[in-house]
Amino acid sequence: MPFLPTAEQRDFGRSLDALLTAADTPAVIRAWAAGDPAPGLALWTRLAASGVFALAVPEAYEGVGPLPVELALACVELGRHGVPGPLVETVAAAALLAEMARRGEDGPAKRLLPGLASGETVATLAMVPRGDGGEGDEGGSDDGRALPRPSPYALDADTAAVTLVVRGDELRLAAGHGPVRVSADPARRLAPPLPGGELLAAGPAVTAAARRAAEWALLATAAQSLGVGLTLLDRTVAYARQRTQFGAAIGSFQAVKHRLADTLIGLEFARPLVFGAALTFAGADLAAAKAAAGEAAYAAARSALQIHGAVGYTEELDLSLWLRKARPLRDAWGSPAWCRARVLATTRAGTALPLLPPTID
Repeated sequence: MPFLPTAEQRDFGRSLDALLTAADTPAVIRAWAAGDPAPGLALWTRLAASGVFALAVPEAYEGVGPLPVELALACVELGRHGVPGPLVETVAAAALLAEMARRGEDGPAKRLLPGLASGETVATLAMVPRGDGGEGDEGGSDDGRALPRPSPYALDADTAAVTLVVRGDELRLAAGHGPVRVSADPARRLAPPLPGGELLAAGPAVTAAARRAAEWALLATAAQSLGVGLTLLDRTVAYARQRTQFGAAIGSFQAVKHRLADTLIGLEFARPLVFGAALTFAGADLAAAKAAAGEAAYAAARSALQIHGAVGYTEELDLSLWLRKARPLRDAWGSPAWCRARVLATTRAGTALPLLPPTID
């Protein structure tokens, strides 16, 4: 599917790139990982002023959306610059509340959506197991169900002002969170939401809205992964041009050229899938985009680490901030195997209908 962004969309992406370039995001990421969210929250406010979080919020609740294409463009830039925080989860929470409002449960939307759109409220969303949970991970299930496997953890619950929890057909406002757990990416801070909390809604509307939230999370995570992979490639190409061995830049070696070319091809193949999914918003397209972008970003991380050599392992190198993001993003909101199962389920059924609920009109 051909995709050419409009001049307005390109300007939007360039404005975000300029804002984030001036924000010294490596310092913001390191502060967030160390438990100091102040620089990240300040950046969050500036992103909100640019309209990023309003893209998933309907106009009736002080947003400008839903605009999935613009959201995908924004998330690519957020991934390119490594912005920390529950970005995807805030988008998913907005989509969940908007879908509930569309189905007649508008109380939570009126209460929370304006704050999400303006950036005044940082939210995270967890879809937890029906039982007590137990140890889990950020990955998705491979059993072909309509939603990724529930996880007992919420991303950045220690920083978010609002933690929404979906358990079965109930939506609750968590009263707090448990201990923060270690993640592969130190800037992805995981904590289990405490059981109980205020019941916001229950019933079929919550179940349908959770699926809507998963659709938006797939798109946002795919776009963020694409951005992470692009930065890993750019930084690796720059390093290969300046690093010399045997009197020549290592970028001139055939093995390095081939590795970088394979990385570029993977990312460029993922790009149209991401924006194609933003246009169609069909379940199979979203799953295909998530699988392709996640795998391409992870491959970019592996190439970056191999070409940088030992220096790539050092935490002092900014590259490490992106290296550690690729794998968790690949598995968040649905592993590659789970995403492929969704695509295959549609193919075998011989239908182009979305596997998840239809898009909002």
